[in-house]
Amino acid sequence: MEYVGFASRALQSQPHKKQRRSNSNNSSCQFATRAASSRLRLSYSPGIYSVLANPTSRALPLPPTMAAAAATEEGRPATKYVLITGGVVSGLGKGVTASSVGVVLKSCGLRVTCIKIDPYLNTDAGTMSPFEHGEVFVLDDGGEVDLDLGNYERFLDVTLTRENNITTGKIYQSVIEKERKGDYLGKTVQVVPHVTDEIKNWIQSVSSVPVDGQARPADVCVIELGGTVGDIESMPFIEALRQLSFSLGKDNFCLIHVSLVPVLGVVGEQKTKPTQHSVRELRALGLTPDLLACRSAQPLIGSVKEKLSQFCHVPVENILDIHDVPNIWHVPLILRNQKAHEAIIKQLNLARSAGPPELGDWTQMAESYDNLSNSVSIVIQLLTLYQFPGADVFLLMNIDIMQVKIALVGKYNNLTDSYLSVVKALLHSSVACSLKPSIQWVAASDLEDAAATNAPDAHAKAWETLKGSSCILIPGGFGDRGISGMILAAKYARENKVPYLGICLGMQISVIEMSRHVLGLGDADSEEFNTDTPDRVVMYMPEVSKTHMGNTMRLGCRRTFFRKPDCLTSKLYGSPPHVDERHRHRYEVNPSFVPMLEKAGLQFVGCDESGNRMEIVELQDHPFYIGVQYHPEFKSRPRRPSPPFTGLILAATEHVRTLANISNGGAGASE
Repeated sequence: MEYVGFASRALQSQPHKKQRRSNSNNSSCQFATRAASSRLRLSYSPGIYSVLANPTSRALPLPPTMAAAAATEEGRPATKYVLITGGVVSGLGKGVTASSVGVVLKSCGLRVTCIKIDPYLNTDAGTMSPFEHGEVFVLDDGGEVDLDLGNYERFLDVTLTRENNITTGKIYQSVIEKERKGDYLGKTVQVVPHVTDEIKNWIQSVSSVPVDGQARPADVCVIELGGTVGDIESMPFIEALRQLSFSLGKDNFCLIHVSLVPVLGVVGEQKTKPTQHSVRELRALGLTPDLLACRSAQPLIGSVKEKLSQFCHVPVENILDIHDVPNIWHVPLILRNQKAHEAIIKQLNLARSAGPPELGDWTQMAESYDNLSNSVSIVIQLLTLYQFPGADVFLLMNIDIMQVKIALVGKYNNLTDSYLSVVKALLHSSVACSLKPSIQWVAASDLEDAAATNAPDAHAKAWETLKGSSCILIPGGFGDRGISGMILAAKYARENKVPYLGICLGMQISVIEMSRHVLGLGDADSEEFNTDTPDRVVMYMPEVSKTHMGNTMRLGCRRTFFRKPDCLTSKLYGSPPHVDERHRHRYEVNPSFVPMLEKAGLQFVGCDESGNRMEIVELQDHPFYIGVQYHPEFKSRPRRPSPPFTGLILAATEHVRTLANISNGGAGASE
């Protein structure tokens, strides 16, 4: 059973650079092709949000009451807020709860945006360890943010910005910069009112920026406060949110408190005391929950709800039972079935704007995964239903299979949230193909020759798992730990015709492996791992800083042009001239070695606008061997799976052969 939700882990945003956004979805990434030196330098003050809507203006946001009045004068209601807080313990699933609330409200015809508050001092998630906070999710604008923003984008199908992730570091940096400029007119700068005012202004400014491609602000902004109520670092945010709720009024603010209802093993009884204490602490801080979202292993019994209602001052009908479910796509359905949308809409006085929830497609998607059988028949129409652009590339056959086993050869396997978006992308593609994914976690270091001596059992098991899998995926990562094992995995995939997908570091691994074992360059390596190697087949990008780590990589959505229109990767995407995908890397393939590698059979079929930075590789005479410098997992959606992942799944199950003879020969010039 999948535990609903994920803890708040990373966080986001960098106070140095901002790029103009494009108006169309297809060109939303063009900003990133500009050199870093041409980007606007903006301080993290709420006024930056007006730049998003109007690059020539830096008007500061209005105070709450004035903003509401101005909105009313414009003929639309002010944006209303739903705050999600957590109590008892972290990791209860506030992120999935917030995303699911957004899905239900969106299904009622309301437009929704989201904000994640991370109350720690990092300005963004870029320098945080995956072992500590899970993956760093990358946005179109290059923001390195908390993984919960990935949940928001996947659930709501919106495009967020770095400003949608607020951190203590950002807030304090903005306040200090203002103090240095003299903006506070000689006053003593204090947490109240200066820090709390900055938080309130930031929230209201971000909530006014559309994230769904439309011009007007959203109807509802869902705010998730990371951590647990009572944490010392979240106190300024609690106070700011208390002030915000008071100034907006009851009709514009709804608080949902997520808490744990545990079952003691000896007694076997659902205990309400932790939730009672959590709500008591929340009320002592000036916030009273309108709804309770109770996390539990099993559905709550009626007497437990009545007890919670009595001691927490929340109506029984507003106590939501969010128990463990087979997959998190069921959570919005749970909320709908318990009429959570009605309680929220009533609290926010949105009855005139909202209709009944339309979750037919969502229900079908959630149930499709639960109902997958072991004997499957994949048809082109199914891929078309899931909006897979390359469906016409494949001839699909009926084959009885059990599961698709995917060997994920990684560096951070001890915390699976380190690869959360990769796992979700594999799930999206597998469900679109009516297959159940079975991810086989392989620690890259266990594949290395040294492990045969130091940890023979782990070494033997790792190789047994790798050889028993249907395909191999090497995701992104940093540092030299486990690199030798990844190279061995890529070599095994190449020599044994096993479907292979390399993402970011995984693409660089394939280049290093080919250089060593095919070109005979025994010292071939990446500058990241060996600065003294004579054969730098992967090198440091010249424009990237070597002294600062935060927000100094090649980040955000960038355009990749296909050098060869009939390559397999192009067909997976539906044969467009280019694709826009998100990047996060400091190193790139050395263009000096490209001719040698292509002559050996490793074709570079995609590049950036300059034609010198390689983005996609394909191996000649191999059923499926693709490496991409970008991160396709960040744009995968439940109804729009990522083409490279879908191609890997189909190749792994031998359900696919191309309809055309795809030549992976010499690469031509960029078109």
